[in-house]
Amino acid sequence: MRGLVPRLGRGAWVVLAADLLSAVGTGMTLPFLLVYLHTVRGLSLPVAGAAAASIAAASLAGNPLGGAGSDRIGPRATLAAGLAVAGAGALVLAGAHSPWQAFAGAAGSGLGVSVAWPAQDVLLSRLEAQDRSAVFGVRYATMNLGLAVGALAAATIVAAASGPVYVFLYSADAASYLLAILLLAFIGPRAAGRPGPPARSQPAEQQARGYLTVLRDRPFRRLWLVTALLATAGLGAYTAAFPVYATQVAGIGPAMLSLAYAANMVTVAGVQLVALRVLARRRRTSALAAAAAIWAFTWGVVMVAGHAGSAFAAPLLVMAAAVFAVGETALSPTVPAIVNDIAPEHLRGRYNATALLAGLIAACCLAAVLALRLARWLPAGANQAQAAGAAAELAGMTEGP
Repeated sequence: MRGLVPRLGRGAWVVLAADLLSAVGTGMTLPFLLVYLHTVRGLSLPVAGAAAASIAAASLAGNPLGGAGSDRIGPRATLAAGLAVAGAGALVLAGAHSPWQAFAGAAGSGLGVSVAWPAQDVLLSRLEAQDRSAVFGVRYATMNLGLAVGALAAATIVAAASGPVYVFLYSADAASYLLAILLLAFIGPRAAGRPGPPARSQPAEQQARGYLTVLRDRPFRRLWLVTALLATAGLGAYTAAFPVYATQVAGIGPAMLSLAYAANMVTVAGVQLVALRVLARRRRTSALAAAAAIWAFTWGVVMVAGHAGSAFAAPLLVMAAAVFAVGETALSPTVPAIVNDIAPEHLRGRYNATALLAGLIAACCLAAVLALRLARWLPAGANQAQAAGAAAELAGMTEGP
């Protein structure tokens, strides 16, 4: 085991320990937000669902703020600010009784975490500039370990399923962010401070600050596209489509679905260090291709599970979740390492903030273009919703009862 663990500096381990703590808190609360707001606080399902959705909406604003803050005031201060906002959001949720409190707490949590994410990436990339793949791989393993520990602890605590239990969980989540902030004090000022001005020898367009400069980077734009495809067909589908298919088509219950997700997190934590050793002497683009191939195989297994019958569906889906995790271990040390290796120091925060969001925007734009081009291949009747509906209604009327 000792030979598998990369040799990281003390500062990197401090950041990873802080991330582990906050991940434990997140794992304790993330699965229960909708249940807590609806069954304990008495909010209607539409209101509780909208409050949960505000986490994602707030993250759209927090990510660019975290990137700009890292470049202007430094990654440690920005990371601490993000963790503080996330902790305040969790504390508001602990005492939420009305819809506006639920929205404020959930949005605050989403905003804070999304501010902290690019700042943490900048901090880790500075602390381990010589082996960024290793530090980002270990970060993904420790994060999943924290989420798994938090989820298991919460499952044990929530056995009573009463209001005070959930209040305790969200209070513990807030405390985990506070402890993470305290750990950041042990990071040296050299890596934590704001970046210096760009070198005068750089071209004028590279000396400029702002997100437009990031968008002009051609290699980075191509990385966006690859990231967008993987995020949409891989991580996005695993988060949104996998549970629906597993329960509605394959017919497994919530307990087996939870087991599949647990298998995924445990596999990530156990395989990530091995994956780092395997990928150490290979091109990063090969790791991206491997992740795509592994996820393609995963969706094949999932498809088979949907038609395999109840006796085989559950073990196949648990296996699929574990196999999917292997693809995650190839991706996690690769994309952030590429981003930070091509980013200039004075724009490192913005590069880290832009990578995922810009990739998703590119994927949506690509889907829109493909949808428009699809029109030339469709029969005219199939592309006219009103006409098709009217024709169907007319056919029904002429046929009679």
